[in-house]
Amino acid sequence: MVPGHEIAGVVREIGVNVTKYKIGDRVGVGCFIDSCRNCDNCHNHLDNYCLQGHTPTYNGVERDNKTPTYGGYSDVIVVDENYVLKIPNNIALDKAAPLLCAGITLYSPLKNWHAGKNKKIAIIGMGGLGHMGLKLAVAMESEVVVISHSDRKKADALKIGASDFIIANAENFVKYQSHFDLIINTVSSAEINLTEYFNLLKFDATLVAIGAPDKPYSINPFPLIMMRRKFAGSVIGSISQTQEMLDFCGKHNITPEIEVISPSYIDQAYQRMLKSDVRYRFVLDMSRL
Repeated sequence: MVPGHEIAGVVREIGVNVTKYKIGDRVGVGCFIDSCRNCDNCHNHLDNYCLQGHTPTYNGVERDNKTPTYGGYSDVIVVDENYVLKIPNNIALDKAAPLLCAGITLYSPLKNWHAGKNKKIAIIGMGGLGHMGLKLAVAMESEVVVISHSDRKKADALKIGASDFIIANAENFVKYQSHFDLIINTVSSAEINLTEYFNLLKFDATLVAIGAPDKPYSINPFPLIMMRRKFAGSVIGSISQTQEMLDFCGKHNITPEIEVISPSYIDQAYQRMLKSDVRYRFVLDMSRL
């Protein structure tokens, strides 16, 4: 199994029937490389929610149900042109790569729940996902508060444009009660007390989970019931929405904060990731393979 699903590079060769790209184009490949193309979701530009299941970029099988898919920890990958993205010229390839998962994972819920001017948004967690959510929401002209369990990244958040950076404690849960139009939870801990965060939502507002905990959440439904609040989930975005996100990032000069590493450094990078010692995404330079 060859992993890797945030892939940016340059077209080396094209098939005889390819019309969307030419040799030398700067392109990207995200989390999936095919879908059934026939279900209602695929027809409605929601191929990331393909009812037959989209084909993952790695550790999956092609639509023939037998050919393995291999990812981007390689010097080359072959992908159907309909599942390839065009990278804006003003975004460097190393900066573009994390947009293809982390970027779209935040852009999609921000768009789907109508982030924009006069909207108050909270981002839980200031990591590889959270910092992208902050950058995107600020560019959408929302007022953004970052909620964290430590103040290690407070200066970064305020520099990027957060209106406030708060610690998840009783005082701040009272201060921001019924305040937010949208909360996006980027952390993957099931230990988080969602009841406290539900109370931060306005009437009819939504908390969206994009983090994937290894244990189920324990949820008290009363804060949802009493103010018609909602708890929802979201995963990446369609191919068309991912292209929209890339174009938006190009227009607003939005890129992730990255540290470029060589493939030989993967083990050390993994250990640092477990310790949260990365600001904010590692990017592998496969030319050093």
